[in-house]
Amino acid sequence: MRETRLLRRRPALVAATATALLLVTAATAQTSASAAAAGCQVNYTVSSSWQGGFGANVTITNLGDAVNGWRLTWSYPAGQTITQLWNGSYTQAGAQVTVTNASYNAAIPTNGTASFGFNGAWTGSNPAPTSFSLNGTTCTGGVDPTTGPPPSTPPPTTPPPTTPPPTTPPPGTSQPCDIYAAGGTACIAAHSTTRALYAAYNGSLYQVRRSSDNSTRNIGVLSPGGRANAASQDSFCANTTCVITVIFDQSGRGNNLGYQGAGGVGGAVQPAVANKESLTVGGDKVYSLYIPGKSSYWRDGHLTGVPTGAAPEGMYMVTSGTHVNSGCCFDYGNSETTRRADGAGAMDAIYFGTSCWFGGCSGSGPWVQADLEYGLYPGGSSSWNPNQRAFTSKFVTATLKNNGTSRFAIKGSNAQSGSLYTLYDGSLPRGYSPMKKQGAIILGSGGDCCIDNTNQSVGTFYEGAMVAGYPSDATENAVQANITAAGYR
Repeated sequence: MRETRLLRRRPALVAATATALLLVTAATAQTSASAAAAGCQVNYTVSSSWQGGFGANVTITNLGDAVNGWRLTWSYPAGQTITQLWNGSYTQAGAQVTVTNASYNAAIPTNGTASFGFNGAWTGSNPAPTSFSLNGTTCTGGVDPTTGPPPSTPPPTTPPPTTPPPTTPPPGTSQPCDIYAAGGTACIAAHSTTRALYAAYNGSLYQVRRSSDNSTRNIGVLSPGGRANAASQDSFCANTTCVITVIFDQSGRGNNLGYQGAGGVGGAVQPAVANKESLTVGGDKVYSLYIPGKSSYWRDGHLTGVPTGAAPEGMYMVTSGTHVNSGCCFDYGNSETTRRADGAGAMDAIYFGTSCWFGGCSGSGPWVQADLEYGLYPGGSSSWNPNQRAFTSKFVTATLKNNGTSRFAIKGSNAQSGSLYTLYDGSLPRGYSPMKKQGAIILGSGGDCCIDNTNQSVGTFYEGAMVAGYPSDATENAVQANITAAGYR
């Protein structure tokens, strides 16, 4: 959105599609303390797939002597390449891949596990590897390298037409993106510094960089589907300052958010300090993305699943009602790939703050509004929506959905208790049908920030996701119930 009067501104686990279980049956063992004396089991799962790319998770189970330092190797059968990896480091020479442990997951006790995740690229086909070795010990045994969707088919965002989408989450443990997927609107981007947004997610949540030596560390989860490993950040950042450089996309599509500054995705702002605000989620200490102004994060996702043009989409974020201002504009959602104000409908993002764009507001906010570019809309027109209400609680849930041609809806709630309150559900403002979304993702600022100007807004981000399609009210209600059950304190 562009401020013309004051300031410029302006951004479940998919069912396993490839599995390889390899179990050592050999009776011999290596003598090295770092070797797997009796064997290992490797679970290789393709979590998502899109044209030309895929996401995968790998879990190693050590069936032999305890190891302190591991190296997993395999060979790709169809020329796949790894493009990004978390919870470890990798090298690749042709088809041969070697992944080594991170400092914090080097030790695997007998019957213990270590996990890592990665994004990769493929051409033609994407069969799973058929053999793995742990510290030189071949993991031999039964192999079931089943594959996922046909390589030429992008990941589905809705169930087959003959199967109506469920209106309630599946039984068992589900996180927000599992719930969205069950409702037929799969996440195409999922970001959080506090917890996993899929029940099976076991990768990195965000990356920190310390000032003492400019080295980085990826901060993962304590367990699959669990909360962030704040102790890993605390130990890495002890006696120095750390900043958050990347918020990783948990959806597997690679829609990672980098800061809009030198060393990031380019721009005029700085990364946010990593330990400005600690809190607890489910009793575990975690950290927020706390933006005091002059920080913002961005990603061009128009080729990696973010809806463009008039395609329908939905989104939510958990933010704070106690750290806000009227600066333009604390957003999360769809924004310009140009990072310029490109006209009405070029954005479709949640705004949260005290800005009263068109005047006539009731109260002092903060409010959940829709940033559609060239305006923060409290409802379907530039007139103040009398159904708007302020959300001043410490933790706030905000949602937005837009079918791209005729309808959008804004909701909000306390993120610790209660149901979503519908602030607006009706027609798009005049001049915004159809929408002209460009498919970038913005977090913490408006769309025409921050190539050559700085972010004027302040705010706090805990978690959020974007989905393809128009989520049902039942799906959004189930996501809100999951958020309140998560235990933000």
